[in-house]
Amino acid sequence: MRIRRLIIVAVLAGLAGCQSLPPLNFSVPNVGYSQKKIDAELKSLTVTVARPDEKKGDLPAGVETITQYWQTAMTEGLNKMAIFRDDAPEKVNISAKILAVDAPSFGIAMETKTIARYEIIDRANGDIIYTRDIEAIGHVPGDYAFAGFIRVRESVNRSVQNNIAQFLQDLDSVDLSKPMFPATSVQK
Repeated sequence: MRIRRLIIVAVLAGLAGCQSLPPLNFSVPNVGYSQKKIDAELKSLTVTVARPDEKKGDLPAGVETITQYWQTAMTEGLNKMAIFRDDAPEKVNISAKILAVDAPSFGIAMETKTIARYEIIDRANGDIIYTRDIEAIGHVPGDYAFAGFIRVRESVNRSVQNNIAQFLQDLDSVDLSKPMFPATSVQK
């Protein structure tokens, strides 16, 4: 009986040892070329982490390390869509601010919630053309991998991918002539 338990433990340990931690990969799958174009040139794209007074959930220690991956995935998605015009007279900036990364610390199925604020700003006049706080969930079932830390990492990947995908989908509704917050009304 004791030998049988040792064999089972050894097999389970071997299975866990065969699994490797997936890389942080926020690249959004299935992004296609956009038929709609925004008549503006994208000049700058930044991703930052919210200040303590701005956050809307957990921002674990080290969260700032994911900003470069988030930015790279956004750039890749925007490049695939080709939604902005490189030679347009209007120039815009996009900023994304990470407001929450709520990842589970334990469990069978892992679910991570991310919240990010996306803004598109007209560089010429400061109009906020678009702003939205996007919340997304990344779910990984318990049978995805034996090791919990692998399921957590993959749930973070999926949540960020879903978050960015929602932003990219929203771009179809952006209208430069109808800013959400015109700078002239903000300055008064």
